[in-house]
Amino acid sequence: MLAKTDWAQLIPHQGTMCLLDAVQAWDATTIHATTIGHANADHPLRGKHGLHAVNLVEFGAQAMAVHSALLSRERGVMESRQGRLVSVRDVALSVEFVDKLDGHLDVHAQCLYADDTGAQYAFRVEHRGQVLASGRAAVIHPAA
Repeated sequence: MLAKTDWAQLIPHQGTMCLLDAVQAWDATTIHATTIGHANADHPLRGKHGLHAVNLVEFGAQAMAVHSALLSRERGVMESRQGRLVSVRDVALSVEFVDKLDGHLDVHAQCLYADDTGAQYAFRVEHRGQVLASGRAAVIHPAA
């Protein structure tokens, strides 16, 4: 397990916008992160009715960012790499709001393709084994 203090400085999401709490496991193509922050009353993505499940796409995108950063660090690159989420496809949601769910959420991402210009991932967010959200996302890395 990697605590947030081990990787948070590697991604552009800082403060309360860093939505993940820990990385449970990762390898060359996958990451499994967890969070309990979805239940916070002051969650930065929470609306007046609660934290809508569509926001779980951002949880998946952040798992992608952490995965990419960990891979970069493994190659000796330590600075945060900017990415832009440019496409989200095949998103499926099984609930409307997630802020009332107790315990942690499991956030999984699998790299389908990556090169220096961007990456494509499949993601899913689960609570106690139930898939709450899933889909695919693409990110590009703009030239400096």
